[in-house]
Amino acid sequence: MIRGFTMIGMFKFAVLMYFKMLGCGVSPDRYTFPYVIKSCSGLSALGIGKSVHERICLMGLEIDVFVGSCLIKMYMESGCVGEARRVFDEMSEKDCVLWNVMIDGYVKNGDNGEALELFSAMRRSGTQPNLVTFACVLSVCASGGLISYGDQLHGLVIRCGLELEVSVANTLLAMYAKFRCLPDMRRLLDLMPQTDRVTWNGMISGCVQNGFMGDALELFYKMQSSGIKPDSITLTSFLPSLADSEYIAQGREIHAYIVRNDVHLDAYLKSALIDIYFKCGDVEMARTVFNQNGAKDMVICSAMISGYVRNGMCSEALKMFRWLISAKIKPNSVTLASVLPACSSLAALRLGKELHSYIIKHAFDRKCYVASALSDMYAKCGRLDLGYRVFTRMSERDTMAWNSMITNLTHNGQFEEAISLFREMGWEGMRYDCVTVSSALSACANLTALRFGKEIHGFMIKGGISSDHYSESALIDMYAKCGNVVSSRHVFDLMRGRNEVSWNSIISAYGNYGLIEDAANLLEEMEKEEFKPDHITFLAMISACSHAGLVKEGLHYFHIMTEGCKIAARMEHYACMVDLLGRAGQLNEAMSFITSMPFKPDAGIWGALLGACRVHGNVELAEIASKQLFELDPQNSGYYVLMSNINAVAGRWEDVLKVRSLMKKRRVQKLPGCSWIVINGKNHMFIAADKDHPDCAQIYSLYETLLLDLIEAGYVPQAEIVYPSLNSNRHHVCDFFVAHGYENERLECFG
Repeated sequence: MIRGFTMIGMFKFAVLMYFKMLGCGVSPDRYTFPYVIKSCSGLSALGIGKSVHERICLMGLEIDVFVGSCLIKMYMESGCVGEARRVFDEMSEKDCVLWNVMIDGYVKNGDNGEALELFSAMRRSGTQPNLVTFACVLSVCASGGLISYGDQLHGLVIRCGLELEVSVANTLLAMYAKFRCLPDMRRLLDLMPQTDRVTWNGMISGCVQNGFMGDALELFYKMQSSGIKPDSITLTSFLPSLADSEYIAQGREIHAYIVRNDVHLDAYLKSALIDIYFKCGDVEMARTVFNQNGAKDMVICSAMISGYVRNGMCSEALKMFRWLISAKIKPNSVTLASVLPACSSLAALRLGKELHSYIIKHAFDRKCYVASALSDMYAKCGRLDLGYRVFTRMSERDTMAWNSMITNLTHNGQFEEAISLFREMGWEGMRYDCVTVSSALSACANLTALRFGKEIHGFMIKGGISSDHYSESALIDMYAKCGNVVSSRHVFDLMRGRNEVSWNSIISAYGNYGLIEDAANLLEEMEKEEFKPDHITFLAMISACSHAGLVKEGLHYFHIMTEGCKIAARMEHYACMVDLLGRAGQLNEAMSFITSMPFKPDAGIWGALLGACRVHGNVELAEIASKQLFELDPQNSGYYVLMSNINAVAGRWEDVLKVRSLMKKRRVQKLPGCSWIVINGKNHMFIAADKDHPDCAQIYSLYETLLLDLIEAGYVPQAEIVYPSLNSNRHHVCDFFVAHGYENERLECFG
């Protein structure tokens, strides 16, 4: 009865029968105890198991191998390693099974060192290891990275004639997979006279773990040709990784195999297929997989939300999230981290705040990636203050969280704060990566903080980050914006490998300074190295022509882009062309260019035209441009001021008053002009008509001297705009002073 109950897993009844047996005065024998001990193990009843052990000792029964192995297993499963070892040491006879149980117990309790030591003792005792022994010890080598010991064991397996046994070979394959030894895995597979599904799954899984997706696919097809059908375990092992590899297109073939062979689509397989189709841009097929029969759980819904966001379909992502809620599926941390970027893209701040409440209520904000996504959402919805607050309250911050915050500060014009946070990240011992460095360099470029940019460059060289194309391209951009094109070129020339981003960065560097000949030479070199110029390359070339005043060349590059390379012109290309024509005084041609655009012009286009009208005094076109700008960007004070100045130059004072009245009506406030200069590592900031600086008197005195020097050098002040309320040129003193000081500092740095 006791044996029967134990064999069918009814451990409680087996133990009850044992006690009933004792109560009836029937003495158990050596055949009873193994099953009672097994039942105690099954119930995790260590106390009862110990009492059974004591009874065995009191009865004076010799503990045989069967009873001993059961006792050792019970103690090991309960974590009583010392008790198990005592039982093992007390036994006079030890066969291979007993050694295996003891070694396996050490492994399961995380004591790999003792397991290997016991294996050595087993060999010294003359006991021959079997399949189970090798499987256990080889797994220790795999988990511990013991390559040399594993190779020795492989040799021993061969000497014992067990290499071609499927169970041992499978363990050897798993070990070599951990060691990233693909050739050894291949060699072993070719030697095996017989393979099973476990063998192939192990091989495929090993290739995936080591990033050999091509080999994994090859083995998948070879597995089928050998007559073994891949199952859901096979597919689950490599299908999710296929979505992030160059073999993503093969996902359709795998899906076809699943359909043909009626493989059960569990949640993980379904989500992997959805992910593949979204990454291939096939949204309809992703929806088809989602709508197939079967329950829709959190994993599948999260895959749909992530896919929609990745494809820019953020409204659909939010619809999916609302459906999920209506279906009473509770979102988890992954789902929330997936839907928050959709709120960012749609500026859905209200929904973002609701999600924030849910996150706090369910303590998901403790997860770093959720809090990071939340901080990013606030920043991209225009609430950088709330994003920063979430960031500072994070209990744990990884590199991604720091990168996100530094990037958002840079994108929102908080350059000094971005650099300060970059420094703080280093003080906290966090490791910088290429994203961190790129964002910090962008902040330096916008601040023209050359000194700090050079410090980051030094760190990149020491930290080995300079091999990343994007951080090196950011470095090229930083030097160029700080006025040091020579250093930009030096960085470019030292790059080991270049991509389109690298070429575009250096061409833009020369283009921004109007060095069209150098930019054109670089474009020619780029094409010689078989890199195709893209829309960014041509934007840099047209911009170079604009800065150099070369209208004919600018039109030439525009036509090469649209006609020769068949690259559709974007809004920024049209803005650059309008700026090019406007600078050259060809305002009517610029207007014709605008009217011929295939899409509606934005504020950047009309702003370029208005600026050109200001330079060349074209009031008629200025009125057309300003009318559009006052509708497209009604809160931008710069456009009102520009139009007011155009009217003032033309002597149209009534129109000046109309513009000012419109500003007042719309509550548009003109922000004072702001400039800064870094001297000896300290930022000095000035605003127009600034008198708060402690050295104000000396600054204005120097300004008067500099203005005289400028006039002698040929500078002609614009004296035609004379407002009744303005009787002094000092309103622009700071701009003159800072500009001069800035140039001096740059000459000092670059000389």
